[in-house]
Amino acid sequence: MGTAALTYGGQDMRGTADTGRPAGWWRRKSTPEKVETYTRWSFHLFGVIEVAAIGLPVFGQVRAGVAGWLTAMVTVHAVTGCVTASRTLDWTRGRRGRPVRLLWALAILTYVFASVALGLKKYGPGGPGMETAAGTVFAGVLTFGAGTLALGVRRRRRVFAAVLGSVFGASATSFPFGAPLAEVVVMTFVVVIGAGSLATTCLFSVWLLDCVYELDAARETRARLAVAEERLRFGRDLHDVLGRNLSVISLKSELAVQLSRRGRPEAVEQMIEVQRIAQESQREVREVVRGYREADLGVELLGAQGVLTAAGIDCEVTGDADGLPPEVQSALGWVVREATTNVLRHGDAGRCAVGLRAREGSVVLTVENDGVAGPGGSGGAVRSGEGGGSGLAGLRERLAAVDGSLEAGPVGPDGFRLVAEVPLARVTGAAGVSEVAS
Repeated sequence: MGTAALTYGGQDMRGTADTGRPAGWWRRKSTPEKVETYTRWSFHLFGVIEVAAIGLPVFGQVRAGVAGWLTAMVTVHAVTGCVTASRTLDWTRGRRGRPVRLLWALAILTYVFASVALGLKKYGPGGPGMETAAGTVFAGVLTFGAGTLALGVRRRRRVFAAVLGSVFGASATSFPFGAPLAEVVVMTFVVVIGAGSLATTCLFSVWLLDCVYELDAARETRARLAVAEERLRFGRDLHDVLGRNLSVISLKSELAVQLSRRGRPEAVEQMIEVQRIAQESQREVREVVRGYREADLGVELLGAQGVLTAAGIDCEVTGDADGLPPEVQSALGWVVREATTNVLRHGDAGRCAVGLRAREGSVVLTVENDGVAGPGGSGGAVRSGEGGGSGLAGLRERLAAVDGSLEAGPVGPDGFRLVAEVPLARVTGAAGVSEVAS
């Protein structure tokens, strides 16, 4: 396919998917958006885990009134942590400023609730389960608080400082309430392991999300660079064709002017030469443009497989273009070029199949891919468009020149299929065409 295969003139072409199903909102998302949604809800899940693992079990350990207060504290802390994590994730993506107030609020709530838990342990109503419940709430809010606060910093030193601050806070808060040294060491160790693990998990998730967005941006950049490279190639070809001839025309025209002023008959011969060179330049420009517009089907099929595979899309190409008339190859080559470009630039595909086969006196090209998004999104092989050089309308015009037809539409839950058919019997020179492999 080469760089020319990434050239397309304007409106992108994509299929549509069924958005009436409950999962339609998910299919409309791009891969980075899906990863971001997964990351965001993973942070929300931490809040659910905090309530389920720390808040609810206290009902089986202490009296209902005390358990209700402890669970309410844990719930408030978990909700604050979820909101802070969501706002901080927006900050890491550059959508808002750093939520400093929320981070401070979460830090204060963490310290206050941890202190309240220790106070209840020492001065609250007694009972066999009170120490266990209060200690669990104390260690839990410190662990989840430190893990969430780590999202609000970028540098590793500050992350370590946040975790160590929680550890020292746990130690410093325990001693005023008369906790034994062995118990303080155990709780400090629990907070170190829990807060460190949660902070590492959160930071790794954000790093992975950033990598996905950077890879997606690199993919778009690669496509734009390929288009720019093709434009430069075309510009160089035109410069090579016109530059020398225009220089010769300019010199001969100047010479003809000088000869004409002197009344020399050679001026006519120079202008005839200028006319000849101009006509030759016009012919060469037409050849350049014609070569730019024509597409070799075999090259396009190989290029499609190479480009899509390099983009991480599993691409299978079947069929052989050998023996097809040049008109058919050019028309179908443009179909492959346009469809492949749009799968690469606008799709979220993991698989693409390109097939070429003979059927009852005609040749059929099929391009099918998955990962189609809904309206307003992207993902299909092609979509309708206006204009002579892009979209379904442009492809149909090219196929119409060889009496071909084009059909396109969604297939399956998230797939899109394009079928182009060209009859061989009506194409000049089709006789004796070799068999096209299926």
